[in-house]
Amino acid sequence: MSNYFPTVAAPVAYEGPQSTNPLAFKWYDKDRMVLGKRMEEHLRFASCYWHTFCWNGLDPFGGDTFQRPWHSMTDPMAAAKAKAEVAFEFFTKLGAPYYCFHDRDVAPEGATPRESVNNLREMVDILGAKQQATGMKLLWGTANLFSHRRFMSGAATNPNPEIFAMGALQVKEAMDATLKLGGENYVLWGGREGYETLLNTRMGHELDQMGRFLNMVVEYKHKIGFKGTILLEPKPREPSKHQYDFDTATVYGFLCRYGLEKEIKVNIEANHATLSGHSFEHEIATAIDLGIFGSIDMNRGDMQCGWDTDQFPNNIPETALAMYLILKGGGFTTGGLNFDAKVRRQSIDPEDIFHGHIGGMDVSARALLIAEKMITDGKFAQVTEDRYAGWKGSFGQDVLTGKLSLDAVAQRVLDQNVDVQPVSGRQERIENLLNSYI
Repeated sequence: MSNYFPTVAAPVAYEGPQSTNPLAFKWYDKDRMVLGKRMEEHLRFASCYWHTFCWNGLDPFGGDTFQRPWHSMTDPMAAAKAKAEVAFEFFTKLGAPYYCFHDRDVAPEGATPRESVNNLREMVDILGAKQQATGMKLLWGTANLFSHRRFMSGAATNPNPEIFAMGALQVKEAMDATLKLGGENYVLWGGREGYETLLNTRMGHELDQMGRFLNMVVEYKHKIGFKGTILLEPKPREPSKHQYDFDTATVYGFLCRYGLEKEIKVNIEANHATLSGHSFEHEIATAIDLGIFGSIDMNRGDMQCGWDTDQFPNNIPETALAMYLILKGGGFTTGGLNFDAKVRRQSIDPEDIFHGHIGGMDVSARALLIAEKMITDGKFAQVTEDRYAGWKGSFGQDVLTGKLSLDAVAQRVLDQNVDVQPVSGRQERIENLLNSYI
């Protein structure tokens, strides 16, 4: 297991745009300075444990196409340890600074809650030793509260308080693990925090349960001295018909209702954004403007499929706009860019995992350089500045600060008696400007 990727040298090297080596970076030069910071510091890349090492190629019509050796091992803990060996070989060779995991990715479910806890604690010690040996860091940890059949009706929103408690145990232990491993964030994804039918659902009750659960998480964060950020990940549906964390705006309203808007931020996934009917950049802009931007899961969906395909990103213009908004918003703090992406089920060679990550990292690095150009020349920002310039004048400021009432504003129009004409938004010109940076 200790040499699962024999064809890949460690670490993957930057060879520049002219390179023909498929196992080298063409754009990701981690030490290149971009707006005063190293590229690695801007992007804060992470690899996800679940798609990369746990997924077996399953789809609704077929099973294990990858046939990784640890998938067929009969001893669950032996399989977990073998998987960790391969994972850290991969991390070391890829050269991304971070990784992410669910509790059940790294340690198997036991026959009892106590056995599950012991499994996780044992594996956390192993992961900690590997981090120490390799210099790898944990971007975030989380708990899987959606795969086990007990959570078929949710965890925090389950109609049975005893299952709510089972979810609480998993989150508590996963937070402890994240703290012990030096994780910089803790993520909650409510894959089954929603409903399949309203015929048997008390929606208000479930929202209150979820609000209490998240308050308990925040209380425990402060109790154990975890200094990282708590992140909630929006998704509109799948696996549930409707999920309560539908999109960033919905999450913000939920956080405000339960007094959590200063405590929890969002982890935005590209494919989840499109499933909710938005663009990735819309969700990023919404989070930044609402003050809850935290981290991103970088991937893409397939426009011909109606589900979460979790493919590696390959659209440079869309990724550049996302990076532009992140840079303009101040960049990442504790968050980063996690590849919540998986190779296709036909990509069965171990080397294919590297091709997926190298391509995604190069697309993101190239997008970062394009975003740097957009910020440096200022043309893109000036277009928007000019469009809203009137609101900086005395009249616009008096409206925004509440100095003028509705009838006073209406009277101003009558006093001036001018039919104000609209100004072109010049969308096509702006789109051409964006493409000129590519």
